[in-house]
Amino acid sequence: MLLIQKEIEIPTYMGSDSLIDYFRESVEKHLGKNEIPVRFAVIESNSDGYRCELGVLSDLAEIPAETPSSIFDFNKREVENTNSFNAVMIVPTGIGCEIGGHAGDAGPAARLLAGACDTLITHPNVVNASDINELPENGLYVEGSVISQMLMGTAGLQKVHSNRVMLVIDKHNVKYITDATVNSVSAARAAMGIDCPLVVELDPSISTQAGYSVAGCATGRVEGLERLCEVLKKYGRDYDAVAIASVIDIPDELHLSYFNSKGEIVNPWGGVEAMLTHTITMLFGVPAAHAPMCESMKIMNLNIGTVDPRISAEAISICSLHCVLKGLHRSPRIITDKMVFTHPGVLTAADISCVVMPDKCLGLPTLAALEQGIPVIAVKENKNNMKNNLKDMAFPDGKLFIVENYLEAAGIMTCLRQGVVPAAVRRPLEYTKIQCERPSSKT
Repeated sequence: MLLIQKEIEIPTYMGSDSLIDYFRESVEKHLGKNEIPVRFAVIESNSDGYRCELGVLSDLAEIPAETPSSIFDFNKREVENTNSFNAVMIVPTGIGCEIGGHAGDAGPAARLLAGACDTLITHPNVVNASDINELPENGLYVEGSVISQMLMGTAGLQKVHSNRVMLVIDKHNVKYITDATVNSVSAARAAMGIDCPLVVELDPSISTQAGYSVAGCATGRVEGLERLCEVLKKYGRDYDAVAIASVIDIPDELHLSYFNSKGEIVNPWGGVEAMLTHTITMLFGVPAAHAPMCESMKIMNLNIGTVDPRISAEAISICSLHCVLKGLHRSPRIITDKMVFTHPGVLTAADISCVVMPDKCLGLPTLAALEQGIPVIAVKENKNNMKNNLKDMAFPDGKLFIVENYLEAAGIMTCLRQGVVPAAVRRPLEYTKIQCERPSSKT
């Protein structure tokens, strides 16, 4: 099995129906036999069309699981539940976000937004900071593709007391690194009380390589994924969530350049990690998250000095694993049986009150929010590599808010929660509009 990323061009949408259906049909034209999409994002949109990046899984005949449904499947919500105010916070992985594009540095913003809602649903890229994970008390740690499924109306979330977290690690040629990884699990068991029923060492390991796309986003490729799938199928009765710690091949010089870049280099690990966990979650329907294993003692012992605060968590960690274990410990169960969606303990698209994301980001969450009628709050200060103008999308009035920063985003969330039009708390306040209607002249 091979997991890669393609860059594709899609013509400008000229219709009036579902943009999601249009992208689905367009993407299918770029897929070969036994290929399915696992990740989709519009990198740049203009009058000429859409430049997109597409994560693709091939060689499906080797998948030891049922072929999953399409990431473009969509079910429109029929109602909006207003008993609680639940928000989704997204910081897409690997696109160079100023806030949250490094090592859990969107954690403070997540805690801020959590204070303006009953439940904050977010994903590992927002709060994972190597050995640190400051998920808010009312936060749900959900793999990014599951957030997309939930907003698309094809999955729900059920809170759990705890998960049995199985860890799959690479067979490493440095015993010290393997021992440190196992010690990280033991520390989580002893200090947090996490249930880790087993650690599976994969030999031979999968091949994971990181790289950058033409647009400068982090990406990569994964080969030999069927070996990991075989393990997950074999031990399927023994776990509720999957942590993966594997080596991601990156040129040695990039490590030092990254840590010395003052945050100007896009985190090279995140893109391929997202592709991998999207695939595992899609195939097996369980929460999944990834931590990169250090390649060698040479890399581990690099003298990187004092680094940008946004990447400092990675500078002090040996295994980068504890954040994953803490997040998966209580990651919600993924519900795909629509007969269960109405259960009072299941969160679905009907329960989502708003989505907060960096400005210019256009992917399945944005498209789903648009078609579900869910307000989107786009944060300009969280600059990134995307080149889309969300104002060009057909958002109805009051469904798209472009704000300067996360402080303003929290204010918009509070307005939505309280039923206050944001313009009402600003000055000057416009005069009430009067429209005079006269009978049309008879012919």
